[in-house]
Amino acid sequence: MANPIAPYLINSLVSNRLKELKHRCIERYRKYTKQPHLVTVYLRINDPYSYLLIQVLQQLRLRYAIEYDFRTVLNLQPDMYPAPELWQTNAFTDSQYLAKLYSLNFPEEPPRNNPQRDAKVTAQLLHQELQPGYLEHALELFEAYWNNNTRKINRLINPTVAERTECYDHHRQANETLLQDSGHYLSGMLHYGKEWYWGLDRLEHLEQRFNQLHLNSVNPTEVKFNLGHTNFCHGKKPCSDNQTPINIFWSLRSPYSYLALMRAQQLAAHYQVPLMVKPVLPMVMRRMQVPKTKGLYILHDVKREANKYQLDFGLLADPLGSGVERCYALYQYAQSQGLGIEFLDSVARGVWTEGIAADTDAGLKKLVERAGLDWQQAQGFLSDDNWRTWAQDNLLELYSKGLWGVPSLSYGDLNVFGQDRLDCIEQAIVEQG
Repeated sequence: MANPIAPYLINSLVSNRLKELKHRCIERYRKYTKQPHLVTVYLRINDPYSYLLIQVLQQLRLRYAIEYDFRTVLNLQPDMYPAPELWQTNAFTDSQYLAKLYSLNFPEEPPRNNPQRDAKVTAQLLHQELQPGYLEHALELFEAYWNNNTRKINRLINPTVAERTECYDHHRQANETLLQDSGHYLSGMLHYGKEWYWGLDRLEHLEQRFNQLHLNSVNPTEVKFNLGHTNFCHGKKPCSDNQTPINIFWSLRSPYSYLALMRAQQLAAHYQVPLMVKPVLPMVMRRMQVPKTKGLYILHDVKREANKYQLDFGLLADPLGSGVERCYALYQYAQSQGLGIEFLDSVARGVWTEGIAADTDAGLKKLVERAGLDWQQAQGFLSDDNWRTWAQDNLLELYSKGLWGVPSLSYGDLNVFGQDRLDCIEQAIVEQG
């Protein structure tokens, strides 16, 4: 059994109160040292999310009294990306959706893979970092790159820079080290006041923070980058009897899966469509690594996303190991009773919001019974190992859809990664109805 104090320590670590205290201390220090509101921006030329982000930075600077510190990177940390090719393919498709949502430029086809060109463009961006006008020049380079305009790329790169890219390696490595040492692993990131904001999907949180600091005197409460969820479950219910299910590939140990399950239930109920949950083993239990840096960022990010959706989060009891195994062993029993979703809802809330230890009989009994199941019957299924087969089958099905991680969702022919894209599923439901 895990340390019983741990849930309360983690809950304090990610609490809104501590976060607000940190923000106040950071702002006092900024004022004391007479520093500007400085946002560090990490961009990567072959990252589609970076291309989208750089297109909105000028308008963000016009709305708020902020300054930028640009950091160009190129090499990713390999241990942070378990399936880099699938990630890149999905990132391109996902960015097409975001570009349409926010009326930004984005190509129909990805740029041709050319490591030498990437190195030259990166060197030019690094050269530009130490001069005025980085944003304007970088935007021009990003546009030429993503539109495969080789002639324009060559015109924008200084010939000496192109011939001496190795001279910029230490500069690039310093930026990549700063990104890692500051606590992150993705490009397309903004870092402000010791907090991370990823691309367009997390700009909403940064806007709200700037609004709290009164940095927008014209529209002090304006938030523009929240279109992915503002109308969630507000659409008209289709008239047809839609039996196409929402499928969610899910892990009990993934806090994003917890958010996805709560919101997917809301979506399925609103449009009266079936919901099917397909659990898979957590990455660590599949003998994969989840670096500590990634885990810490995820906890803080899920907390602010949970706040956004008005969901509880933070009093958690890590179910890794026997907690996951015991719950998965009972899932088929719960399904046979017509209570599969109710059971997963109960265990997800228990381990992520109530600190209930699923690896103990007392904790699991509570999770089972409040889902409407009989604990005496359930105990007979705890030694059943059949779940190991269907969990791996679910993983194969996930891979077959061109996805690799949880939560992932599918609806008909649509496959998306992440709880952020439930609005894509909603759009497909409305269009089908």
